[in-house]
Amino acid sequence: MRSARLVGHSGAVTVDELTRPTSRQVLGTETLLVLGLSLGQSAVYAAVSIIAKLTAEGGLSKQTAALNTSQSARPWLDLTYQLLGIVFALLPVLLAVHLLARDPGDPVRTLGVDLRRPGADLARGAGLAALIGLPGLALFWAAAQLGVNAKLVPAGLPDMWWAVPVLILAAAQNAVLEEVIVVGYLVTRLRQMQWRLGAIIATSALLRASYHLYQGFGAFVGNAVMGVVFSLFYLRTRRVMPLIVAHTLLDVVAFVGYTLVPREWLSWL
Repeated sequence: MRSARLVGHSGAVTVDELTRPTSRQVLGTETLLVLGLSLGQSAVYAAVSIIAKLTAEGGLSKQTAALNTSQSARPWLDLTYQLLGIVFALLPVLLAVHLLARDPGDPVRTLGVDLRRPGADLARGAGLAALIGLPGLALFWAAAQLGVNAKLVPAGLPDMWWAVPVLILAAAQNAVLEEVIVVGYLVTRLRQMQWRLGAIIATSALLRASYHLYQGFGAFVGNAVMGVVFSLFYLRTRRVMPLIVAHTLLDVVAFVGYTLVPREWLSWL
């Protein structure tokens, strides 16, 4: 059978040429662009930040890493900035899903971010959160005692009615952005580029660790371990949703818990 032909200003093009598989070089360029617009960019800024903290007076342990900080002294404007930041931070996720739509099948199902298994996803997510969270607290405590972490301030919003809802939304945004990009999208693209499994897991884990480096070396190690566990989970189950649940739970506990627990209890951070 002859290939169908599409005729344009520059001549005839076969349908086969339009639908042929994307080359590894094109996939690699696409992946770098997606990361450059999202968490790869964050990793570069984190590297600059850790250098600044290490070279500042008093060293790393005397520096502060603040998350979810106020953006304006005017509460309504602060809320506007917070919500805009959450919305625009999710655009790389939509871009990644859009690019995966070129592949055969539904990208939402490919990533496992659908709602087909809510009970199982919630249970697995809660289990992963416990698996990562409890040892993570011990690691942060050890890092603080060794002076290899900055002082962490998980939430710095004003005491307003919208502070806790915004912190919960920020936790969910972090989870969706990181797990879709660093696990679902990146692992999928690296497998299509025929990387070895060990290299895929290491790349995903090191990327996750690198954009947390601004918090210190304890955070780097802890997030690298988390990255290995999450990548292995995704490779086994092909579902990102439990990872989003786990990450959201961890961040909600960190962000909201920081605002509720007496400060003297958190002096070790």
